[in-house]
Amino acid sequence: MNKDDFQGYKGNALHILQKFNVRVWGQVRIESTRGVFTGTVLPRAENDDDLHIVLKISTGYNIGINVTTITHMEELGYKKAHYQIPEKEFPYSDTKPNVKLFGTGGTIASRLDYRTGAVIPAFSPGELYGAVPELADICNITTEKLFAVFSENMGPEEYKTLAVAIGKEIENGIDGIIIGHGTDTLHHTASALTYMIQDPPIPIVLVGSQRSSDRPSSDAALNLMYASYTAGHSDIAEVLVCMFGPTSDEYGFLHRGTRVRKMHSSYRSTFRTIGDIPVAKVTRNSVEPLQSSYCRRRKDKKAKILPYFDERVSLVYYYPNMKPDIIEALVDNGYKGIIIAGTGLGHVNKPLYPAIEKAIKKGVSIFMTVQTLWGYVHMNVYETGRDLQAKGVIPAQNMLPEVAYIKLGWALGQTSDMEEIKDIMLTPINDDITEREPYNGYLIYQGGVPEVEEFIKKFRK
Repeated sequence: MNKDDFQGYKGNALHILQKFNVRVWGQVRIESTRGVFTGTVLPRAENDDDLHIVLKISTGYNIGINVTTITHMEELGYKKAHYQIPEKEFPYSDTKPNVKLFGTGGTIASRLDYRTGAVIPAFSPGELYGAVPELADICNITTEKLFAVFSENMGPEEYKTLAVAIGKEIENGIDGIIIGHGTDTLHHTASALTYMIQDPPIPIVLVGSQRSSDRPSSDAALNLMYASYTAGHSDIAEVLVCMFGPTSDEYGFLHRGTRVRKMHSSYRSTFRTIGDIPVAKVTRNSVEPLQSSYCRRRKDKKAKILPYFDERVSLVYYYPNMKPDIIEALVDNGYKGIIIAGTGLGHVNKPLYPAIEKAIKKGVSIFMTVQTLWGYVHMNVYETGRDLQAKGVIPAQNMLPEVAYIKLGWALGQTSDMEEIKDIMLTPINDDITEREPYNGYLIYQGGVPEVEEFIKKFRK
């Protein structure tokens, strides 16, 4: 055996592999004080600990076995894995719509290099076809990699670059746009593109995956199929987020870019429309609108591309006993806009009042949202709200805090006049502010409630 047989293993873990003559990629039977396990020994990322053997078991999931529990190991077979994405020539057809996929660094179709922990994307049309051959039945796909960043590193410069690139594709007559994006800040980018690309004639669909392609429960392939069908065939010409609807594989939802939010760290159905219902339900071969009011696909090649953003804007989440130096520090550092996610109907404590008043007098626009997410800011109900309004804080209706942050940066990128900023912020764009929230726009199932438990039993066996 040589060094290549123990990729990433060191110390105690390396010693036990050598002791029992077991190699990485070996199919093994491991006896331990925790039970007997069979599977394939996987490489380890080079900066991981030396206390675990990583095993891919028959279900496709990976487990770690502490070396101190292992009593015996036996290699039953050996088959080295290769990370290369299978590539096949994409079968283009004149009868199918043409869709452009922009890559930003998300892992919508990818493989994991277990040795380094790096994600190897499937991105060229041939790689995508090799990974998800069903795409060829839906549309013709061309690709362009704009960025290679984790979603937390997406920001104003990337938003503006995306908006301009999409504008050019619209001018060239593309039938639909897909944007592969990491899920953590996907909703921020969706709202930014909604403001920067107005009145598009085609669908612009952001899509990601909660679970990587090497996992049996991955949502990557289905999400990509749903997004491709939406971009190529749907008549909903808006900026949309396309992700799983339920936790099952039944269908996806299309969420409006200004009313969507990631609501769970790991569920596949993490994205929810807040204060409204999704625009549509999507499967591999159909789009079923859930709302009657949406912008329709057009045959022209025109859109308003407004790639503006001033980075001197902040989102402040209020908490009890917040000190005024938080606001003062933003003003001292030249910030020109602040979104507050306040409590209840839009409140903060009285010690913040002088700092807020000082900020507004210095030309800082301050808008109030609610950290409850659902519901409206109502600042005329209690004394606190009325006092804050008197000092110049502006209620942002039922705009989501993150959406208000993006919109304020976009507004500041166009003007420094506080009245113009107020007008831009309070003029609804693609339902970022709605006249009312529907009765079924707020549904959170709470476990333990008898009628909810009875309902869940019908679906969770």
